[in-house]
Amino acid sequence: MIQRIQSIYLFLAALVSGGLIFVFKLWATVKEQIYILDLFLKEVLSFKIIPVLFIISALLSFVTIFLYKNRKLQFVLGRLIILINLFLLGLLIYLSLTLSGETSVSEKGIGMFLPVLAILLIVLANKAIKKDEDLVKSADRLR
Repeated sequence: MIQRIQSIYLFLAALVSGGLIFVFKLWATVKEQIYILDLFLKEVLSFKIIPVLFIISALLSFVTIFLYKNRKLQFVLGRLIILINLFLLGLLIYLSLTLSGETSVSEKGIGMFLPVLAILLIVLANKAIKKDEDLVKSADRLR
């Protein structure tokens, strides 16, 4: 049952949260380009929680794929992943608004929108999980 559409959505959400943080930058200053993992490796504004939240979101999305026998737990974990990504999005917005030297920053990176893409994919997965659960409930009524 791993071949369901929600498994694809969950895998893509895990890929966005776990894989693309190595590729896309958060913002570019005159001196350097700051990637998501740079926040963990350096002392950049002491926001080491951001890469950790990305990794937790990716791991939960990947683990949720294999919980196809327990659709209710899969749905609840999807909601938890959405909450983690909303919190992550809020942290990134706060970080970008309170960035020192904002006048020298001219370019925001696409890494700021990775949580939005992950939220969209998880919402689509939860919609498909709910559809499966409703189908199973309707089949149980016919017995």
